[in-house]
Amino acid sequence: MRKTKLFLINGIILTITTLAMRGIGLIFNIYVANKVGSEAIGIFSLIMSVYNFAITVATSGIGIACTCIVSEEFAKRNYINGLKAVKTCIIFAILLGILSSTLVVLLAPIISTTWLKNMVSEIPLYLIALGLPLISVSSVIGGYFSSVEKPYKSAISQILETSVKIIATVCLLYFNPSKDVESICIFLILADVISEVFSFSLNIIFYLIDRRKYISKRSLPVQMKKKIFTIAFPISITSCIRSGLSSLKQFLIPIRLELSGISYSLAVSKYGLISGMVMPVIMFANVLIGSFSGLLVPEFSRLLAGGNYNRLKTVCDTIFKVTFIFSICVTGIFIIFANEISLMVYQSIEAGVWIKILSPLIFFMYIDNIIDNMLKGINEQVSVMICNIVDLLVTISIIFFIVPIMGMYGYILSIFVSELLNFTISSIQLKKKINYSVNFKKFIIRPIVSCFVSYLFIKLLPIHFSSFSLNTIFQIGLFIVFYLFFIIVFDRKRIYGKIREFY
Repeated sequence: MRKTKLFLINGIILTITTLAMRGIGLIFNIYVANKVGSEAIGIFSLIMSVYNFAITVATSGIGIACTCIVSEEFAKRNYINGLKAVKTCIIFAILLGILSSTLVVLLAPIISTTWLKNMVSEIPLYLIALGLPLISVSSVIGGYFSSVEKPYKSAISQILETSVKIIATVCLLYFNPSKDVESICIFLILADVISEVFSFSLNIIFYLIDRRKYISKRSLPVQMKKKIFTIAFPISITSCIRSGLSSLKQFLIPIRLELSGISYSLAVSKYGLISGMVMPVIMFANVLIGSFSGLLVPEFSRLLAGGNYNRLKTVCDTIFKVTFIFSICVTGIFIIFANEISLMVYQSIEAGVWIKILSPLIFFMYIDNIIDNMLKGINEQVSVMICNIVDLLVTISIIFFIVPIMGMYGYILSIFVSELLNFTISSIQLKKKINYSVNFKKFIIRPIVSCFVSYLFIKLLPIHFSSFSLNTIFQIGLFIVFYLFFIIVFDRKRIYGKIREFY
């Protein structure tokens, strides 16, 4: 009971913090998108794909290895072993960070000329290299805090990092009002590097303070380097392959769109519209389950180490029920209110068209995120990566062969195939390890019916406000209230049973 309560408290803390930060971040991204335009966002997204690949090389599974080993050692009360694991992981992280920075510096001229077609110089890529060792070490410390169930420290770090990033970006864009794409990208990346420095500093301070309470404990010796290598190496190899393919996919999108008959500049703009404007909006609500999802890694590691397989299945079934109900509600909101949300956020209907088209994928993306973290928690990280690699290979094939023929609709097709394939393979992998069950009627049919009935009710009510934004927010809020009401009504027998058990 105590573990369940602690898990819920940690999840709530992380959810509130992440929701606030993601909300602020979304508003900030909207501000940046409206200020610099979709073309600059597109180029920046391509640069960020390089950044993400570099981060993958810099972290290379070290954070996950730290989480798994520290969770296991602390569960056995081998505190010194856990701290030794953290120290060893930090050393590996520094070396990997330096390696990643070196690769970025060496490859920057090729990326600038070949992939970015000289729309920006090497300078933004050189800036990326500055923060990689710091990000690598921060990933280890973040893994440590996850394993010792102290999410508030990560929350403080996130708040500071996001706040510094926003302040730095606004100041740089304000005092350097250059409108060319390269300057904008330099300012955005420089702000990110500054925020990483602050986050790294705070993480180090928190870790040094927290480790004091464990350094006097005794524990048995263990070969930490070998253990870390065993976990991190397979993740590192598959992660780098996956991230490299992901970066290749991102660069291919505007190049293959150009072959469909539009200019490269317009292709980048279309790519920026989807990746930098539409996807952040439809993925925003994932933060409500994403925080709990992240906690599943150490939680499932502890349950697996303790041999609590029945508990694993129970937790899995419960999480699936909540996630199914939640994700179907969010899917319904974006299908019904896509145009209104687009107008309210971007003052344009263009994004609304693509939001509505991509909305059905919300269900699969949210569930897949949960499944991936469950698999990581039961030491199936490599399986997750292999699934992602297969998905990327199929998606790249579609982008390469279909996008030049179908244009934007080929790009959208690649997103659908990617998400559905990833979801299917991940579900099968989890089913082989945990015999979870999904009640199709309760988890899917009832929520869909609740969405439809809720939509009819809000359309029948003659309540309207003069403010477009206020009217949209009110209708979405009303839709959620009706949806939850009908979910409860459909599940009334179970609720009445729980009430009778209580009395």
